[in-house]
Amino acid sequence: MVQCEMCGTETSTPKTVKIEGAELDVCDSCAEFGTEVRTQESSETSTKYSTSSSSGTSDSSAGDSSGGSSGGSRRRRDMFDEMEEVAADYDQRIRQARESAGLSQEDLAGELNEKASLIRKLERGDMLPSDSVQKKLERKLEISLSEGGETEDTEWEGSSSTGSYTLGDVVTRKDS
Repeated sequence: MVQCEMCGTETSTPKTVKIEGAELDVCDSCAEFGTEVRTQESSETSTKYSTSSSSGTSDSSAGDSSGGSSGGSRRRRDMFDEMEEVAADYDQRIRQARESAGLSQEDLAGELNEKASLIRKLERGDMLPSDSVQKKLERKLEISLSEGGETEDTEWEGSSSTGSYTLGDVVTRKDS
């Protein structure tokens, strides 16, 4: 007899069910909390399992995921790869552009319809600008506060001859 992986009761006929993305062998009463998973008998499809509720869509999603993983050890791309990040020196860029425009922090805040305390915090680097504030600042001060994300999927090569990485290989110090 096998124990149910959810409630622990002994069962002679466990069912394999997918619950919250995990496949569990459960008793009949716990099986209602998930979707039953059945093993494919035919070797024609590329998927090992098929859920009873989405058997038609599992083939197409499995094709997409197997295509991405067949590229070797390359990392799968996601939406964050295309996003631009706020530049590390955004605070200096804002201050320099404001000063070269001859504006005080209060004047700039008034023209952007924001609080002066927000401009002070941004120039000190205490907080990152929200997307809307970033757009306002870029438009008003005619600057860019973004830097594009890394698009290369290259492996890191540490400076250590042992092949292991140290924190110094990864971190870029802000004060240097």
